[in-house]
Amino acid sequence: MKKSTHSALNSFVISFEGTEGSGKSTLIREVGALLNQLGQPSIQTREPGGSILAEKIRNLILESSMNPWTELFLYEAARAEHLNQTILPALERGEIVLCDRFTDSTLAYQGHARGLPWNQIKILNKIATAGIRPRLTVFLDIDPEVGLRRAKDPNRFEAEGVHFQQKVRKGFLKARAERPNSWLTLRSDKLTAPILAKKVVNHLITKRWIKKRE
Repeated sequence: MKKSTHSALNSFVISFEGTEGSGKSTLIREVGALLNQLGQPSIQTREPGGSILAEKIRNLILESSMNPWTELFLYEAARAEHLNQTILPALERGEIVLCDRFTDSTLAYQGHARGLPWNQIKILNKIATAGIRPRLTVFLDIDPEVGLRRAKDPNRFEAEGVHFQQKVRKGFLKARAERPNSWLTLRSDKLTAPILAKKVVNHLITKRWIKKRE
């Protein structure tokens, strides 16, 4: 897989992570709208999915029970397709990629919650992404029980219940501990999506990754 050579300052990936019902999709729309107001081009995408073939794989993953290793390899296959068809072209155009779930979800769900080898998953993630990593990971932290009550997109992961989601949350905390400087943690059960979006964009401005409109 060819690795992108694009290095523009205003072209990078922001991943949005969290347990089920944490509010990622709503927040991504709000962040995209704010970036648009600042004149910063961006795209909104998701995993699994984000391209024609990857969306087909998404349907398999979310609707069918399967062996954890099968689940993992389907995620990585969808990710490789998503990267080449959607993410890399967006980066080459100089856009910020707002991605609903990325590699840390695989660590949290298939690694910590399913019990597959953490370091092997990290290797597969690196292969599937050609080494592309989010410049920022926005972690929407929420009580998993509250999140499940709020969830609006029924799938088999939600059906696995609170205990499974609690293990997923611990997986995210483990991933955050490995790269704390690239994570922004927000309590999504305490603030509305517009306020959370402003916090994300203000973080980008403070880091000088985007410019504030004069």
